Amino acid sequence: MSGRPDIRVVRDLPALADEAAARIERVALDTPAGARATIALAGGGTPRAAYQQLAGRCPPWGRVEFFFGDERCVPPDAEGSNYGMAREALLDRIPLRPEQIHRMLGELPPEEGAARAAEDVRARVPGSPWPVFDLILLGMGPDGHTASLFPGGPEVDEPRRLAVPVHRPEMPQPWRITLTLPVLNAARRVLVVVGSADKAAMVRRAVAGDRTIPAGRLRPTSGTLTWLLTEEAAADLDPADR
Repeated sequence: MSGRPDIRVVRDLPALADEAAARIERVALDTPAGARATIALAGGGTPRAAYQQLAGRCPPWGRVEFFFGDERCVPPDAEGSNYGMAREALLDRIPLRPEQIHRMLGELPPEEGAARAAEDVRARVPGSPWPVFDLILLGMGPDGHTASLFPGGPEVDEPRRLAVPVHRPEMPQPWRITLTLPVLNAARRVLVVVGSADKAAMVRRAVAGDRTIPAGRLRPTSGTLTWLLTEEAAADLDPADR
């Protein structure tokens, strides 16, 4: 990828969920029979609404394998589990075989969970030196974090591993597992979905490529990066970028 990312601005949160669902659906629809698409899901309220929309659509689900960009180190049925949220909103509501779902094992010790996630991705997602997902869905926090890569954390500069444990003691679920930036940036499509007005200033910095925040370091090497934003989230962007 070269130049600035693609920016898509929609009116409000329902339109954001609908557009995100349509883009995920399109990956399945564009996958030829006999092939498989690899999609990494995100946690959070905005993705939940998109998953609920997506559950009512009928693409060829047998062609998709679902992964996760990050996970909290909690059991899959615990509050805060990204997998648990996605299962309730989407995965249990569409026709999937168990082998199509690749969750991060948040109930394991963080180092072990990260190692197992990396092994699973390496085994199921083709690509070298980095696995190449067909789509990685991401959000962004008010501090500019994306997946579970936080400003100032050593994980942001991880050069070798596919997935790493993250410790943020100030958070309700302090241990997490995340894919690393080289994996995110190797994807064919990266879709960052942001809906709230309190993130508008950070959206502007990230879109401009501010490398002091993890979301500003999203720059797919050969794929596409799209920021899908509500009008509120896009409020601080230069008009020329919208």
